[in-house]
Amino acid sequence: MKNALKITIGFLLCLTFVYQSEAQKQTPPAGGTPKDFKLPEKKVSQLPNGLRSTLVQYGAVPKAEVQLIIKTGNIHESANEVWLADLTGLLMKEGTTTKTFKEISKKVAGMGGNINVSTGMDNVTISGSVLSEFVPELVRVIADLVMNPALPAKEVDRLKADLKRQLTVEKSGPQSQATERFFQIVYKDHPYGRYYPTAEMIDSYTAEKAKNFFEKNFGAKRSVIYVVGKFDEVEVNKAINDSFTSWKAGAEIDFPAATPTRTNEIAMIDRKDAPQTTVILGLPTLTPKDKDYMALQVTNSLLGGSFGSRITSNIREDKGYTYSPYSTIQNRKGVSLWYEEADVTSEHTGESLREISKEIKKLQTENPSKEELEGIQRYMAGTFVLQNSNPGGIISQLNFIDLHELDESYLTDRVKNIYAVTPEKVSQITKDHFKYEDMTLVLVGDKKQLDQQIKMHKDAQKLK
Repeated sequence: MKNALKITIGFLLCLTFVYQSEAQKQTPPAGGTPKDFKLPEKKVSQLPNGLRSTLVQYGAVPKAEVQLIIKTGNIHESANEVWLADLTGLLMKEGTTTKTFKEISKKVAGMGGNINVSTGMDNVTISGSVLSEFVPELVRVIADLVMNPALPAKEVDRLKADLKRQLTVEKSGPQSQATERFFQIVYKDHPYGRYYPTAEMIDSYTAEKAKNFFEKNFGAKRSVIYVVGKFDEVEVNKAINDSFTSWKAGAEIDFPAATPTRTNEIAMIDRKDAPQTTVILGLPTLTPKDKDYMALQVTNSLLGGSFGSRITSNIREDKGYTYSPYSTIQNRKGVSLWYEEADVTSEHTGESLREISKEIKKLQTENPSKEELEGIQRYMAGTFVLQNSNPGGIISQLNFIDLHELDESYLTDRVKNIYAVTPEKVSQITKDHFKYEDMTLVLVGDKKQLDQQIKMHKDAQKLK
């Protein structure tokens, strides 16, 4: 009886396995077409000192995100002050003239949230997320941090030591070395080209220098406070008015103009006996204000900017030269770069460059199929919808259009404009804006092998 039961169970399991196997072979149903992004209603106002506020009611969860974004950062450092903005931001995280940052963090945690200060190239952001009833109080906490920072001199040496350790760790990596050199070439003497300081620079920083940087670059005119989520608008507006009205106006928004250089320079950094070569290859390109920028984004996703892109499929899936290649469009104020980055096996550096150039040339001369393009468009549209499914994502999008001075239609028409790109347009964009012979190339790897690989790269340039 037990044997018969075992046979019956085994037979049923086999049937189940066959059924599941056949089901897995079936083509899954097509996904729905993503709809255009509907920007939630915004309430925008401005204080007499120049501070702007943008309030958006969003979602059903009783929480809200608050971000004070100041348009300053590494962009306002001089040539011998790289990362001075970072030191200033770290000093701000030490607290205010009346409370330590530990006390502030504990207070915000009691509101069901967190708070942070981050420094970037174009923005310094003080952000937090709390339960709805505490949003006005979080606004007041953020105002205190930016208006009354302690910037304690006694913490400077410790923070400088942290920055020097960070510098040592980051500059030891081939990716960081390649990135630094690439931006140095493309942006030359502009702040966008100053990726890392020297240890001597960091040693020279003082509390006084950080305070001077803060006083010169922080103020209401350069700032926007965003509140997105569920909150009491009347109380939040009152908190903004009460807390920020007395903040100094400060300097006007001012981003030093950058002019990226289009070159075919080849730069090599030697890493003796390195088993891989880090490759960065790219050039200046269209900015978000250009009419063909959306077509450029679609082209990038098809060429190298998505997991199923052509370059990725070629040098990762087909050839096995690399594990995680990708291309991206990096946007700064008024300028943009396209570049491909990959860590490839040393002996296949030349072949990798040849395959990248081949994929670019092919897309310049042959339109992609309608099916391939539609797959990329679905991916981009779906990703965009997901990016805007939380308060932080909405703030990021609003700040993007503010920084680049774009109309709201950049967001609301984005899905429609993604699907409007044709195969012919992709090919034309590649021909006009992905000229391989104009690309800057940075290689970090074993020089013994790179000399030969560079020769192969020059051969690849001839594939026009």
